[in-house]
Amino acid sequence: MATDIKSKQTFLWQGTDRRGNKSRGEIDGVSQALVKAQLRKQGINPTKVKKKPKPLFGGGKKKITPLDIAFFTRQLATMIKSGVPLVQAFEIVADGLDHIAFKELVLTIRNDIAGGDSFAGAIRKHPLYFDDLYCSLIASGEDSGSLETMLDRVATYKEKTEALKSKLKKAMKYPIAVVTVAVIVTGILLVKVVPQFQEIFTSFGAQLPAFTLFVIGLSEIVQAYWFIVLAVIFALVAGFNRLMKTSESFRHNFERLTLKLPVAGPIIQQSALARYARTLSTTFAAGVPLISALESVADATGNIVYKEAVLKVRDDVSTGQQLQFSMRATGVFPAMAVQMVAIGEEAGSLDEMLDKVATYYEDEVDTQVDSLTSLMEPIIMSVLGVLVGGLVMAMYLPIFQLGNVV
Repeated sequence: MATDIKSKQTFLWQGTDRRGNKSRGEIDGVSQALVKAQLRKQGINPTKVKKKPKPLFGGGKKKITPLDIAFFTRQLATMIKSGVPLVQAFEIVADGLDHIAFKELVLTIRNDIAGGDSFAGAIRKHPLYFDDLYCSLIASGEDSGSLETMLDRVATYKEKTEALKSKLKKAMKYPIAVVTVAVIVTGILLVKVVPQFQEIFTSFGAQLPAFTLFVIGLSEIVQAYWFIVLAVIFALVAGFNRLMKTSESFRHNFERLTLKLPVAGPIIQQSALARYARTLSTTFAAGVPLISALESVADATGNIVYKEAVLKVRDDVSTGQQLQFSMRATGVFPAMAVQMVAIGEEAGSLDEMLDKVATYYEDEVDTQVDSLTSLMEPIIMSVLGVLVGGLVMAMYLPIFQLGNVV
């Protein structure tokens, strides 16, 4: 059985090969003695072996992201489909990873499977990285003897889901970044630049324009209370984050509000529909009963309005009602999605129709995110022009009127 990965360390070595040529490299091992023995088996005469020093910051470990899990699932699916045994597939994946924490996770799962645990049982020990839906699908694949097919479906599901999240983040990052820069630039102008002009204006001995006086007054307020302004901003951000994590009612009300936003609302709605269709298609195709699949789908939608709607659909379906009628009764699913589901139910190809619905709404999200980005650019430029240009104009108005003063 493989040595526990937690006891292994990385060593740097130098030595000579059978021809006397100098070589060096890295190798994982438990101790210097065992590393030297391993090198000799490979035909290398080690002259120097030492532990690899840890990086100064962060201990060399990065956080494992859902995108890492998606990439890992795709690699595993490809190798299992090629006929590579499961334990060996884990070893191959681990050897190609530079992500230390993720490599440890993969090898830990490998060790559990090699020790007799099932694939689903091994990953259930790591709920931080593998949710109930992921584990249930893998367990379904193992029970039905179609693990390679299930891994391919799970990999596709994870890839599509992460791509959708990436599109939503793309829609939000750009305007937030630009507005943040605009606020910082405005603050610097008010604190550093405006006071310099104020000293010049004092020597004019004339009445300043109202706009200039307003900007000077704003500058004096910011200089006197900038720390309070920053404290209030940080307090609001921290308070919002805390309420989102601790207050279920606040989070639910916020999620309902986001659906009503003029531009972002439709994107959020379509992303929730895409997640609903993608998750239900994957679980139903895996042979999960519809009622159980709907329970898993509810949390995957990412919005309380759609979560409640899916749970209502589950209750209706459990009483014998068709999925299409249950979806229509909630009032939150578009007619197109309901009609596609109806066709799928009648034709016995519900999973295929749901997959097409998911693809349609994912494409819609992609298109609307690009449109939103194009729309936001002139708006953001206008806001920047008003903020920065307004401050500059306020400072130069008295100079333009200098001839009248003289």
